[in-house]
Amino acid sequence: MLVLVINCGSSSVKYQVRDTEGATEDAQVIAKGLIENIGTKIPNHTAALELMAKDLEEPLHGKTIDAIGHRIVHGGDVFSQPVIIDESVIEKIDELSPLAPLHNPAHVQGLKAATATYPGVPQVAVFDTAFHATMPEHVFRYAVPENFYTDYGVRRYGFHGTSHDYVTGIAADFLGIERSEFNAVVAHLGNGASITAIEDGKCLDTSMGYTPLAGLVMGTRSGDIDPSVLTSVLMQDSTMTTERLDTILNKESGLLAIAGNNDMRTVVDAMEAGDERAKLALDMTSYRVAKYIGGYNVAVGGAQALIFTAGIGENSHQFRTLVTDRLGALGIKIDEEANKVRGDHARIISTEDSAIPILVVPTNEEKAIAEATVELVAA
Repeated sequence: MLVLVINCGSSSVKYQVRDTEGATEDAQVIAKGLIENIGTKIPNHTAALELMAKDLEEPLHGKTIDAIGHRIVHGGDVFSQPVIIDESVIEKIDELSPLAPLHNPAHVQGLKAATATYPGVPQVAVFDTAFHATMPEHVFRYAVPENFYTDYGVRRYGFHGTSHDYVTGIAADFLGIERSEFNAVVAHLGNGASITAIEDGKCLDTSMGYTPLAGLVMGTRSGDIDPSVLTSVLMQDSTMTTERLDTILNKESGLLAIAGNNDMRTVVDAMEAGDERAKLALDMTSYRVAKYIGGYNVAVGGAQALIFTAGIGENSHQFRTLVTDRLGALGIKIDEEANKVRGDHARIISTEDSAIPILVVPTNEEKAIAEATVELVAA
């Protein structure tokens, strides 16, 4: 089956066509691309998808798209699994826009544009939040007045769910453990980063919350912060607006604020060259990651594996070392030689006497979305 995977942003469309019957990753990916400048050079998402369809004519060689899978950031507490898209689903995704104002409106435009460009082709929505729907209420609720939850939907949702779900399945298979019996901690570390506690193959807890701002120190996001900091700044600085504060926390904080750069490779190089600001940034970041790993190890009653994934998690052996060096109390030990070996497959990077294995598992959200799309359309 040929599946078109679409990820619509406010000003861009990232896409990939996958042949789900291909034996290897290279065989599965038929075409991929990125269309940018929507709203400026390209008038809207419909025009962008028309350009995409034209670009796909040559690699498809006359073949037609059988199904379309959409990455949707926020499903709220409405969508706990992938769904076939119809008008009512689009309306619900639109209604959830206040929870993800930068993402869901763009997704809605993309859904409508895909319907216009590929009429009659079944479409599936795969939600970043869905995997975290198994969090129990005592985990996802905040200790705030009840109407915050009932009227405004203020609760923890979690993100990167498609990646956490995919990596959990790969790791369980790799270790020969039934997924339903698998307890682990998954560290999805990229410019945006989150950690998930896996209990019996499902999400028990995750570091992101009501928005992707919560949890770890990230490339440009602050991560966890005392809420009173925000009210204090607003009260003391008459020129500060809520919009400006939101921009600071999401786009001007994290590694960028401390080290002056949000690229992990650059920050690591600077630390190794003796830059004290870079060292401070990496100390802060690795400490926060290790603290969450330790807490989630307790939450799941003892993890059977620690899993690194995503851009930094898969590629920065230096940062993996910084994190695991803080986990000695758990008996977790990294094999530095194995840690430095790069690869595009699941692998163990811990020593033989490590209390639990440390894995690096490449994530593949497009593949996961395509597989979920095929499963739902076939059903």
